[in-house]
Amino acid sequence: MSQRKPSTVTNSHVVDDKKAEALHQYQDSDGHFSLVRNFRLADLVTIMNGVCGSFSIFSSARYLVSNDSDYLWMALWCPLAGLMFDFMDGKVARWRKSSSMLGQELDSLADLISFGVAPALLAFVVGLRTYLDTVMLTCFICCGLARLARFNATVALVPKDTAGKAKYFEGLPIPSSLVLVGTLAYWVKQGWIEGQQGIPFGTITLWGDDGGRGELHVVSAVFGAWAAAMVSKTLRVPKI
Repeated sequence: MSQRKPSTVTNSHVVDDKKAEALHQYQDSDGHFSLVRNFRLADLVTIMNGVCGSFSIFSSARYLVSNDSDYLWMALWCPLAGLMFDFMDGKVARWRKSSSMLGQELDSLADLISFGVAPALLAFVVGLRTYLDTVMLTCFICCGLARLARFNATVALVPKDTAGKAKYFEGLPIPSSLVLVGTLAYWVKQGWIEGQQGIPFGTITLWGDDGGRGELHVVSAVFGAWAAAMVSKTLRVPKI
């Protein structure tokens, strides 16, 4: 135990130095667009991830208004495009040998939009619309938010490999929600959505009458389990 404490303190000092440097960078910049001028190329790539997530959300809303399946398919594809930008921003940062604390925060916020809010809204759009469904989807978003906050706070403490990358993720990384998006896409293709053949496995009523607040789609439990896996401390997913 005594051998680990110095390294932890050293890592915290490194993180504090980086934060101080980042603060000085933005504090010393004046002008209305100083924030934009301080963006690095990797930061702009990260923002494109958020753009994809935002397009997915608005496309889902357009589908609810128009019932045009083209909007639904666009909403399903946009998170995948966001994942491509999520992969690219780290590569661009290493290529340019330029990273920032702002970039780390941008990455988490963009991930929450593309892999948290957008998939949850897609699930609502295809048919998970009961009161308990929305409670489960809200838990899914909030657990993703908590998972990203924990990553930012503890990334310096996670063991690193020789290249300086974390050896594993604590809990499921939030981009893993694309597995759920892929499942929703398959349901859309098969017509297993609201207004057509309906959601697979149907609903159960935990209390009250059918169609009331106690009704829950069985598959909503998958989103609940995914949420729990994201905030798990003991689940460690090797980083590829």
